[in-house]
Amino acid sequence: MGVVRAIGLMSGTSLDGVDVALIDTDGERIAQFGPTGYRPYSDAEQALLRQALREGAALTDRTARPGVLAQADAFVTRVHAETVEDFLATEGIDRSSVAVVGFHGQTVLHKPAARLTVQIGDGAALAARLFMTVVHDFRAADVAAGGQGAPLVPVYHQALARDLDRPHPIAVLNVGGVANVTFVDGGDPIACDTGPGNALIDDFMRARTGAPLDRDGDQAAKGRVDEAFVDHVLEDGFFARAYPKSLDRNAFAFANIGLPDFSIVDGAATLSALTAASVARVVPLLPIAPRAWIVAGGGARNPTLMRMLTQRLQPATVETADAVGWSSQAIEAQAFAYLAVRTLNGSPITFPATTGVKEPLRGGIVSLPRS
Repeated sequence: MGVVRAIGLMSGTSLDGVDVALIDTDGERIAQFGPTGYRPYSDAEQALLRQALREGAALTDRTARPGVLAQADAFVTRVHAETVEDFLATEGIDRSSVAVVGFHGQTVLHKPAARLTVQIGDGAALAARLFMTVVHDFRAADVAAGGQGAPLVPVYHQALARDLDRPHPIAVLNVGGVANVTFVDGGDPIACDTGPGNALIDDFMRARTGAPLDRDGDQAAKGRVDEAFVDHVLEDGFFARAYPKSLDRNAFAFANIGLPDFSIVDGAATLSALTAASVARVVPLLPIAPRAWIVAGGGARNPTLMRMLTQRLQPATVETADAVGWSSQAIEAQAFAYLAVRTLNGSPITFPATTGVKEPLRGGIVSLPRS
């Protein structure tokens, strides 16, 4: 397949909204970045998804949708359809010019050790409503083959970074609810989840203040880091484990890590430092230390977290994806557009050093629009 237009959609573990992006790609290189968009979730919608996460923890059948999960599944499908429809209208894009839509859905459970990963949202129904080809369920094949099923974006990070004019090797760090890193130095990408990203910070701020996040890291900037607590959490075996490895969003829930009764500013500072420190802990596990770090995702918009990352990752350079001409906000949505094209091409989307599968593996299910 030559260069085609593709739309990607992402609703991540931060539960803040749906990112949408258009790119032109042949599934190997990115020919052109197109427009991007964002549809935030309301408080009530976030509450529905958080309830789905809680109920999803009990699932043993990835196709089951008991209780509120059925409602959340329908909501995720509808809101993604509306996001694409609004995006096409706002940007003046002819839907017939778009070859494929990459639809990640909303993860409500990720337990690769049990060969179980669940993303709600109905890809076939989305294809029918949009009358567009949709690729979805990107993680299932990898998990079924014994892989971690995450992270999925490394092959896109590699496509972005291999020609970037920065000292190599380059690490691309995505700080969403969970943080993940891609190491780019030639060959197939190396990647893993590093630990908590924004999830613990967001959950702490919501519980203590009702705010959905520590906007701009303002509270963390005023606080004092409890380094002993950070070191205590980092004693968990996950952080010393070799890549590839992945995390469920709630793997380091407060009840599991014994969160002290911090003040708001000290809690925000300490949990931000935990994110930065867990990223730094991955460096000795990589083949060599990266010389340049590019940070994307919601964490890239947090100056306090960026400062902490810069301190802990020195002497490497640390800058945002926006600073190098990428999109910090939309990079994962772009990645699922790219992965959708790779699926159509029959190209692998996961690799031994990204998810632990035995060989490069294809993934994703293709749903065609109904005639």
